[in-house]
Amino acid sequence: MYPGFNCYLTREVTMNAKTFTTAALIGSMFLTSATFAAGGPRNSDGGGGSAETADSEDLTTIEVSDLQFMREEEKLARDVYLTMDQYWGDRTQVFARIALSEESHTSTVDYLLKKFDVEDPVVNDTIGVFTNQELQALYDELVAKGKNSFVDGLFVGGLIEEKDMRDILAAINQTDERAIILAYSNLLDGSKSHLKAFVSVIEAQGLTYEPQVLDAEEVELILEDESQVED
Repeated sequence: MYPGFNCYLTREVTMNAKTFTTAALIGSMFLTSATFAAGGPRNSDGGGGSAETADSEDLTTIEVSDLQFMREEEKLARDVYLTMDQYWGDRTQVFARIALSEESHTSTVDYLLKKFDVEDPVVNDTIGVFTNQELQALYDELVAKGKNSFVDGLFVGGLIEEKDMRDILAAINQTDERAIILAYSNLLDGSKSHLKAFVSVIEAQGLTYEPQVLDAEEVELILEDESQVED
């Protein structure tokens, strides 16, 4: 067990009061994309076509809340990695590289907010500034931890990606909007790739990565998945 993150190992991670089991998470991680081969859930226009724009009234309260949370959670990942790069960029490019990917991810969610006419919680895109106070506190905590040492920074990266995967799966399981699920699935693939990148750098330091949010079985499956395309 990596010291300093015990609370994340023992805490059940929930989103909108729904808890997800290991079996559900594993199954969703590797089968979500296949859902769309046979037509998938409803399109955003409720029929067989796609719509340029939709209305937030087409979404449930949970779907709206999840989109807003995901927008800032992806921003949190970007902001933490940009900050870690300031401390440890002379030792690895992993933070800078993944920060660019997270910028794409938060922009993807921003597109969905506009598509469904949902208010954007990012009113100030400054690094380290969040509307959601839970994410604000988490950002402050992770940066404080990650700047202590290079290894701490890498484990912070691993924790962020594990938490992102848990939250993304929670959101996927609470929507049947095709456009949203497709976007979330892409974010999920990105987080799997990012976790593998952080673990690779950690192992290069002669250390063993210990799961911090997900179960050991879940992390093992992700790390052994050779089909994962680099994000």
